[in-house]
Amino acid sequence: MIREIDHRNESAAKEIQRIQRPAYLVEAELMGFKGIPQLKESILEIQNSGETFLGYLEHERLKGFISYKKEGNVVDIHRLVVDPEHFRQGIGRELLTSLTKIFNGMEFIVSTGKANKPAKNLYTSFGFTESEDFEVAAGIFCTTLEK
Repeated sequence: MIREIDHRNESAAKEIQRIQRPAYLVEAELMGFKGIPQLKESILEIQNSGETFLGYLEHERLKGFISYKKEGNVVDIHRLVVDPEHFRQGIGRELLTSLTKIFNGMEFIVSTGKANKPAKNLYTSFGFTESEDFEVAAGIFCTTLEK
């Protein structure tokens, strides 16, 4: 089931943090980078992020989430994270489908790792196109995609 997560609630923030760290470690490993700085948000930072979290819950357990900020006519997707154990179950696709339905007709923007082919393929299948590449650390490139 997909629903909004109240990340100001400590247990929800802990669930977000629980799946977020392993997902980023797996992504970095897939990209072939060891020891790069990972997203290490504390629960307090998650609670004060100002983002909206849309979660995929199964039996009240968070399996994935998409976080975003809406400014004017643009939805800025900050993260799309799926628990690595459930990565191939279509959860990312369901979350992105729900978000694009909620904000039908609006512009979207997202950044992802240039070497992260699964994420790029997912966004491309939703009509996103690459607009700008940038280096986040030595040898680590990201790309901005827009729809």
